Order: sequence, then C-alpha cells, then structure tokens
Amino acid sequence: MRYGFHVSIVGGLRKAVDEAEIRKCSTIQIFSRNPQGWKFKELVPEDVAEFRSGVGRLDISPVVVHMPYLANIGTPDKTLYRKSIESVAVDLVRCSQIGAQYLVMHMGRSKASSEKDLVRRMVQAIDSAYALARRNARAAELPRLLLENTASMPTDFHQLRAVIRAVGKTSPTGVVLDTAHLFEAGWELRTMSGLDRMLRDFDAQVGIQRLYLLHLNDSKTDVGSHLDRHWHIGKGRIGRKGFDLIVNHPLLRHLPGIMETPRRGVKEDRMNLRAITALTRPVR
Repeated sequence: MRYGFHVSIVGGLRKAVDEAEIRKCSTIQIFSRNPQGWKFKELVPEDVAEFRSGVGRLDISPVVVHMPYLANIGTPDKTLYRKSIESVAVDLVRCSQIGAQYLVMHMGRSKASSEKDLVRRMVQAIDSAYALARRNARAAELPRLLLENTASMPTDFHQLRAVIRAVGKTSPTGVVLDTAHLFEAGWELRTMSGLDRMLRDFDAQVGIQRLYLLHLNDSKTDVGSHLDRHWHIGKGRIGRKGFDLIVNHPLLRHLPGIMETPRRGVKEDRMNLRAITALTRPVR
C-alpha cells in the first residue's frame, strides 16, 4: 500500500512536493486552491512544471486533489448549485493541468429534499461539471471524480450506488472510503467479521471495483457517533487492531492510503506514518 498525507500548497504547488518529501509520502492529496472560498488564481505554468517534475522524481502516485468545502452538488439553492457545478468543473481542469488522477468530493446534502431529488441533483451536477470541464480542458484527460462517504450517512451505501449508476458514461466516477467516517457512521471495523460485512455490503451496493482510494483516519469518537472527528492512527477508537485488519485486508491492501490526521507540524505526520507502516505486513 502507498501511504501519504494531505499536504499544504502554501507558497505554491512546488512547495507541496517539499512537504511530501519531508514526510516520505508515496502518494499525496492537496487542495488546488483556497478550500474556503470561491475565488482562485490561475495556475502558474512554471509552478506546475516543477510540481509535475517533483512528483515524478519522488515516484508519488496517485496525486489526489480535494474539492473546496463550499461546493454542495445536492443543494436546492439555485445559486449555490450553479456555483458548485462550476467549482467542480474548475478543479477537474486544474487536475488535468497538474497531472492528478483523482478529484475527491463529499456527497451532496440537503435536509429539505427527498433522497430522490438529492440523488437527481447530484447526478445532474456531475454530468454538467464534466461537460463544462471538457469544453475548457482543451482535450486534456480529466481525472476520475471520487465521492467520499460521510460520518452522517446511513450504514449502507445505497446513495453512492444510486449516484454512480446514474451518471453518464463520459463522467468517470468512483469512491473513496474514509475509515473514520465509516466507523462514525456505525460500521464496526475492529473485528474481521465487521470489516468483512462492510466490504460485502459495499460490493453488493456499489461494487468493490469502484473503490480507488482510502482515507486512513482514526476516530476520536465512538462507533455510530455520527460525529466527524479524525484522530491519530492507532490512538483513537478504531485503534491498532482495527487498522491492522484494514491495511492488510486482501480487498484493501493494494489501495493507496491518504492520512488526514491532526497535525501541528511534521512530527505528528511522521508518527502516523510509522504507526501505519508498522502494521502493514508484506504481501506473500
């Protein structure tokens, strides 16, 4: 399994390569722009060239971009919905410019809508974003959009199934599963029977071939809390036993794993990398 972290691009994309090298990442996740705003600056070609060169030099793969937090492709608010589609399209193009393989986005949300309407809006938004991106990407290859599970989702995957099965053939999608979110949603990951049950349900609903990435985060809150609180690997409620099962599971051990664990500096990331690699057994 390739391990890495969400790293900062403060100072430019090229700085993300430095952050990755310091942390000994073999995969990374970044924001391509300010995650808390709509406005953005165009990418600087020289910065992009240095980033792509550094990623190649360090053999970092895959490169993952995370969508800004403001976008909500499930909202019934027409203005926010339009801006969200445009935002997804922008990051699809930016991914193609920097050579990122995946764009991660949280599922859409709306407490005021039926599930049918929520799914319909998400599907329409994804297809519209890809259509818009293709017009702006000058025939460049676009990344795969990975939908991320949340701590508040029901303990099944029917929403993911509904969206992925309905999007157009020209809108490549997949799933990233966050271990903390799974656990907080109610999946028991600390036993092999619990982990296997989750994977069987995911395979039946979505298809295991649709899983491209793991977010490896321990949870500060207990199973079924529905509270999104990431914590250090092996030090939270999932614990060392849970992560031992996860990273060595035959259906998961080939996937890249990105950690979004708390940090005040490099020290915490190095601690989490040591913890996860210590649990990883070689494939025989």
